[in-house]
Amino acid sequence: MYYPCISAGQPVLDLAAGSGRHSRLLAAAGYPVLAVDRDARALADLQAFCPGVTTQCCDLEGGDWPLAGGQFAGVVVCNYLWRPRLDAVWDLVAAGGFVIYETFMVGNAVYGSPRNPDFLLQPGELRASATAAGLELVAAFEGYVPLPRPAMRQAIIAHRPA
Repeated sequence: MYYPCISAGQPVLDLAAGSGRHSRLLAAAGYPVLAVDRDARALADLQAFCPGVTTQCCDLEGGDWPLAGGQFAGVVVCNYLWRPRLDAVWDLVAAGGFVIYETFMVGNAVYGSPRNPDFLLQPGELRASATAAGLELVAAFEGYVPLPRPAMRQAIIAHRPA
């Protein structure tokens, strides 16, 4: 992941943070981080051992959007896709802020999980969704990656103009 594009010291959201791999890196780089996930145990470990990280345990896929109205200089999403909330994710990027988003795409079933098409991006989908939301692409990737394990992935870094 590439973080230097996010303004130093500004708040960053790690969405679907899991055990906090990215939260830890961001906090170590001096960013105040909000790590959000539905796994309370993973978040408790993260909160206990990682200064600079605040955690929020919530279901991102049901009920009211728990992050409504939130704004962050950086939004990081890795290995997570819930299409009904994708526009809400873009709304979290503050003016002048960046989103770094990377997850699996169609064709990944050959290499392993996820296999469910509900969790696999279509070709060009991430890029198209972000630009439709008014974000400007800085970088994009789509295709096969050999590491950390073989997979089909899409990734973008996008910026919301000030």
